[in-house]
Amino acid sequence: MANEARPCPCDIGDTFDHECKGQEIQIEHIKAYVCKPHSSTDKAIIVVQDIFGWELPNTRFMADLLSAHGYITICPDFFVGQEAWKPTGDWSTFPEWLKSRQATKVNQEVAVVLKYLKEQCFIKQIGIIGFCWGGIVTHHVMLTHPEIKAGVSFYGIIRDEDDRYDLKNPTLFIFAENDLVIPLEQVNILHERLKEHAKVNFEVKVFPKQTHGFVHRKKEDINPEDKPYIEEARKDMIDWLKKYIN
Repeated sequence: MANEARPCPCDIGDTFDHECKGQEIQIEHIKAYVCKPHSSTDKAIIVVQDIFGWELPNTRFMADLLSAHGYITICPDFFVGQEAWKPTGDWSTFPEWLKSRQATKVNQEVAVVLKYLKEQCFIKQIGIIGFCWGGIVTHHVMLTHPEIKAGVSFYGIIRDEDDRYDLKNPTLFIFAENDLVIPLEQVNILHERLKEHAKVNFEVKVFPKQTHGFVHRKKEDINPEDKPYIEEARKDMIDWLKKYIN
């Protein structure tokens, strides 16, 4: 069972001191952070925020990292102007806060982003990654948007539902062994159900000794014991995207 008293441990970790390479733009009714590589490309990655919102430097660092590998990256405000969660927030109010920010209610915003990428950036191939809340968004999008060719979901909380397994395109799921809210039992169920139902390539990978948020919420220099796992997970992400978006 998930930890109901602490429904999301995203305050574990560090806030990066990152000098952003991209810029903020307005796309119809939402804002977004966009980073473009030095050379032109027809490939893009949507980067989806965790509960701390699209302005978190950590998430923009990940967008910039992918841009350095040749993708246009876009991190939209999928909270649509609503306030992001604060580390000092009262966790007893979190379920109520989350009701107006449901990860499976983003189709309108996804449509806006896809239109922008196709019409303004002339993108032909699109992938998506997301962290925590954004990992749930990524899972949802890979079930509902076949035009998105690859996805990487990082520690997205799992809900055991019958309609969560018919992936439209290849998806990589990354979890942490010591995640307080995603027990390994749930991860194993996800893996088994995907083996039963998924008709496309997928992978479920659990990183030993790691906690929720380790890929984008830990600084390698102050967590040297975690550095190999952080680097491996980021490499897995890049390799997965390059394999299916080419």
